[in-house]
Amino acid sequence: MNSRARSGRVAFFDVDETLLVGKSMVEFLRYWSDSEGVFRRTVGELEEVAGRSGRAAANRAYYLLFAGVANEALAEAGRRWYAEHRRRPAAFVRATAAALADHRAAGDQVVLVSGSCRAILDPLAADVAADEVLCTELEVDGDGRLTGAVAAAMIGPAKADAAAGLLRRLGVRPADCFAYGDHASDLDLLTAVGNPRVVGDDPVLGSWAGQHGWPVLPGR
Repeated sequence: MNSRARSGRVAFFDVDETLLVGKSMVEFLRYWSDSEGVFRRTVGELEEVAGRSGRAAANRAYYLLFAGVANEALAEAGRRWYAEHRRRPAAFVRATAAALADHRAAGDQVVLVSGSCRAILDPLAADVAADEVLCTELEVDGDGRLTGAVAAAMIGPAKADAAAGLLRRLGVRPADCFAYGDHASDLDLLTAVGNPRVVGDDPVLGSWAGQHGWPVLPGR
């Protein structure tokens, strides 16, 4: 990543339902699973964890599924999954994709921020010419295999913390920067910059947008 944004601005983009149509972790799991039945059973189990213990616990349970898998094998699967997703007629949220292209043309740094992992996100980042990815980092053992543990999660407040750390490193003022998100869990990220943008119709974000005059982009 360049040491500074050429424009002096950074644009942060959540991924699922903000930039990509669909939920990348769920869709990748469908691609990875041996059958639709296995996929549906696994999703049901993850939803039970989320209902009982919260999204962070479900996120950890999700990545535990890949314990013992070679990190490069997961990365290759991520590249194949994204190639399939990319061919869909509605792969991207159009308004957000257009905004990202505008930021890139203006010389802003483009940064993806997501609870997904690099294997899922790196192909997308390369496709949209993102400068950096702030994401959930997975623990890899000395043999290059995933342990199933999360080394650093990127959920909720962690997104804002990571964005603030990046801006300090770049020497860029948060007031000059942009962030795009579709879910109440993105609120910390949106309020960490001077130019938040809500995508879609989340009621919590919609309320904030109405109170503070934030622009709202269509979610499809």
